[in-house]
Order: sequence, then structure tokens, then C-alpha cells
Amino acid sequence: MRISTLACGLAAALLASSSALAAPPKVDPVLHDKALEILKKSIGFRTVMGSDQFVPYAEYLKGELMAGGFKADEIVVEPFGGSAFLIARYPGKDPKKPPIVISGHMDVVEAKPEDWTRDPFTAVVENGYVYGRGASDNKFDVSTMVALLAKLRRDGWKPGRDVVLALSGDEETKMITTAELARRLKGAEMVLNIDGGGGGLKDGKPTGYGVQGAEKTYADYTITVTDPGGHSSRPTPSNPIYRLSRALDRLGAYQFPVMWNEITLASAAARAPNLPEPIGSASKRFAENPRDEEAVRVLAADLNINPSLRTTCVATMIQGGHAPNALPQRAMATVNCRIFPGVSSEAVRQEIAKVLAEPTATVTRVADDGSVDSPASPLRPDLMAAVKKAVHARYPGLPVAPSQASGATDSMHFRAVGIPSYGVSGMFGEAGESFAHGLNEKAPLATLDGNLFHYESLLKDLAR
Repeated sequence: MRISTLACGLAAALLASSSALAAPPKVDPVLHDKALEILKKSIGFRTVMGSDQFVPYAEYLKGELMAGGFKADEIVVEPFGGSAFLIARYPGKDPKKPPIVISGHMDVVEAKPEDWTRDPFTAVVENGYVYGRGASDNKFDVSTMVALLAKLRRDGWKPGRDVVLALSGDEETKMITTAELARRLKGAEMVLNIDGGGGGLKDGKPTGYGVQGAEKTYADYTITVTDPGGHSSRPTPSNPIYRLSRALDRLGAYQFPVMWNEITLASAAARAPNLPEPIGSASKRFAENPRDEEAVRVLAADLNINPSLRTTCVATMIQGGHAPNALPQRAMATVNCRIFPGVSSEAVRQEIAKVLAEPTATVTRVADDGSVDSPASPLRPDLMAAVKKAVHARYPGLPVAPSQASGATDSMHFRAVGIPSYGVSGMFGEAGESFAHGLNEKAPLATLDGNLFHYESLLKDLAR
């Protein structure tokens, strides 16, 4: 799931600070061609959950790495949880240092050929874009990283610590492989997530770059109200549909407490100078004092900003009754929550039950929804300095701001085991142009060389 860290008003807020494009990064044309070749071939693997393409795709990527000098025993391809994962270890000078992990995912969302203009699993290069399922999410970054690591190995670069490429196989669904990768790589120095972060463009001009340092976690809850029921000709005051409806009204009117971390405060400060009033002043005041009630009131009124302030829960499905001429014996609702980093899903469940104020209702967490409780990552100075250096080499002076995503990526599982994780994709794109998860997904070729340059810069600065 590609998360645009410049969403929710940040890109618009940084427009006034747009910078001119620097001299294009110098990238070996052979490396460019190899990265594009890998991307085109990658799209051809239909790595949708339930398919048999995960191991073949991982083996293909393994072959590309070995062609650059990786040894066979440095790469693990393992079927797992209905898909597969890949772990490739690039040996560093000091094996005692904790490794840098590069996280990406091989799986894609399903795509029906009859709905697309082009075959979603046949790469097409057209009008400056590469079209195909996974072109942007996440095979563009995976392909550029594999091509780059193979070249660095071939050229004899020796990192100061091990660099581990960890590619999951079910990021778009249950993240079973991600949890296993996090378990095996526990103790790593940090994770560079190439499926998060990135830069924004407006009419071809850069608007800002976001480092994804936190993300909300996900949880579904089922609210159930039961009753003996009876004949519909004899209504009773205990009708579970009415009881559930009144309880959901209370939940719908409730706002979870305002919360913050250093990521959200830094993001608010970064966007404040370029937001329209009164939101700009409110954002500045919130960054300085998150307990400023008036600032919170102004920010919460903006539907794009409010989710960054608190946990949000919303009813998404409802069902009840068993016959049109019978009193219902059961009424159920599904409530989806996006939980502020560091808050436990159990605490949210208890709060929902309290807000419902319906003693006959039971609230249960839906099992196996693929999410775990996860905190925010600290704003590491070395990470931020490395990102700014890489971004400013391409776009001098461009604002670089940390951000918190409202959706989940593989970072969730790494953070849950204590590894700080940061979305640092080198891709720049126009808002809404990639159609990730949608029809006719595409990635801009113009950002390919910049992506390669960006990742090489990060690795050489951070893997010391």
C-alpha cells in the first residue's frame, strides 16, 4: 500500500515553498536500463494473493542480485503464509553492527484485465509512464532497489554494516510475511521503507518531500446486541436494532481525545506557514502547544487534518434481523478504527464500549485483521540529515517534513518489535496520478533516475 506522506493538506501547504529542479542526477544509463527492465518484467508476475507467482518472482529477483555478485547463500526465498518472502543480506565491514533493513513488498492488489485499458500484468511504456499493476505500488521501488544493490555489489562498494533487503509477500492483505520478517530481523538498526514517504509535484514542479515516521494502526470491531425476538405484531422495547442504532448515534457523535507525538508536531510546524487562515495560525499554535483548545477546534474542523489529531472510529457495516415478520434476535455493526500510534487496540475497544453506553452490547475485536499495535518512530537526526541531503541534491531547498500516515504499511510490524522504520521512497509524483490500487496504475519514468540516486545517497550515508 503506497502511502502518500504529502496527503492530508501537507502538499498544498508546501506549494508556496516550491523549489526549482536541480541538475538531473547523474545515473549510469546501463543502471537506468536495468532498473526499467526489472520493473517491466516484475509487472508480468501476477503476485496477487492466492496466485502461484510469488516464489517465481522472488527467484527472478534473486537471480538479478546474484548477477551483481550476491552469493546464493546470502539470499533466502521462502514460501510462507500463502505467498513468500525474500531476504538478501549484503555483507558489511563490521558484522557486529546492527544492520540497516530495506523494506518493500512483492504483492499487488488484484486487477481485472477486462476493466483496464491495457493488460494490467503486461508492462507498457507510453507517454512517459510505465503502466501495469504494481507499477507504482511497490514494484517501481523494489525494481530500482534491486538494480542498485546489484550494481553496488558489482562495483565493490562495502557498507560499514550489513544491508538487508527484506521483501514481504502479503503487505496488501494480512502481512503474515511481514510479521515473520520483523521477527527474524529484530534488533536491526532501522528500516528504510521504500513503500512509504516520497515527494510531491504540482504541474511538474516539486512541492515538498515527506518522511513517513509514523502511521495509524488498524482494527475492526464487531458490536452485537441480542434479544429473544418474537412476532412482529407484538413489538417490544428491547428491539436490538433500535438499541444498536441509539448506541451507534452516541459513537458517531464522539471524538476520541486529541493526541500528538514529535512527528505530528513537526509536521504541523512545517505546514503552518503556507496554510490559509485561520488553519495556518492554528497549526502553528498547535505545534507550539498541542493543548491549545482553540487551535485544536480549528484544525479538527478540517476533514483532512482531523485524522492526524486522534484515533477515529466509524461504523462501516450493519446487519440485523432474520425475517421481515419477526422481531430481530440480533443486530450487529462493524466499526473500523484507525488508531493513533502507541495506543493499544484493547484500550480502544474498552473506550468504544464505554461510549456506546449500552450494557447489553458486546464489543469484540475482529480476529486476524492483519494489524498490530505499533508506536511512532523517533525523529533520528542522522536519518533526517541523510534524507535532506539526498532530496536537496535533486531539489535544492525543498521542504522536507516528517509525517504520519493514516493507513498501514510493513513499517507497522517492524515498529512493533522495536525497530524504528521510515518511509523514504525517492519517487516524486503528481497527486492522484499513480492510481495505485486502481485502474491503469502507472509510474512516471522521469523519476526513475532520481529514485536510483536517492537510494544510493541514503545507503552510503546511513549504512556506515
